[in-house]
Amino acid sequence: MMKTAIVTGGTRGIGYGIAAALGREGWRLVLCGRRPEEDVRDALRALQTEVVYVQANIGSAEGRARLVARAVERFGAINVLVNNAGIGPRVRVDMLEASEENFEEVLRVNVQGPYFLTQAVARQMVAQKQQRKEEASCIVNITSISATVASVNRGEYCVAKAGLSMASRLWAVRLAEYGIAVYEVRPGIIATDMTAGVKEKYDKLIANGLLLEPRWGTPEDIGKIVAALARGDMPYATGQVIVADGGLTITRL
Repeated sequence: MMKTAIVTGGTRGIGYGIAAALGREGWRLVLCGRRPEEDVRDALRALQTEVVYVQANIGSAEGRARLVARAVERFGAINVLVNNAGIGPRVRVDMLEASEENFEEVLRVNVQGPYFLTQAVARQMVAQKQQRKEEASCIVNITSISATVASVNRGEYCVAKAGLSMASRLWAVRLAEYGIAVYEVRPGIIATDMTAGVKEKYDKLIANGLLLEPRWGTPEDIGKIVAALARGDMPYATGQVIVADGGLTITRL
């Protein structure tokens, strides 16, 4: 039976890597992003699976509601939710200079958005379980090593990712009685348009031994991990964190 996955921010970067991995395995996809559909049409076609695109900002309650409604209207069920969409601060500045406006925007999109999107999708999944108890469902939150690694020039981003990490634990506890697994995937340095501006910096750090696996991570790496979780290849492990950082956060002497 065909299954359906929502991937937020699924038309670029890590989100697109996840969408491509799921598409190769025959998942029907519901993707969202801020860009108009005509700007992402070629990327959607390249996925070679049945795709619905919803232009929506997950930081908006209206956008979240429209996304879930469109998924159910088109496919009738939601089997997997991947909370991937996120933003960095508009301007990276030292914590002593940061603005409340930037802080609020980053937390609204990166924490409040996925928290309440999870709530809406979880309600749908619970309702589905009443009809098809054996059908597997899961939720995957894409966070970052910034959930635990401090960067003082983007404190709001670190706080947001730490918040989403705790949200993963909370939802794992709350949804366990329904057999809905919740996972956190915590990427490290991934080659995307978001990290393009710091490429030279991290090229040097990687060359000097920052990572145990001496290369940039790719969206495809994260896509493979999420596809395995969606398949159910990590059973009996709800609430767990998969750290995909090339060994960056392993403490070494």
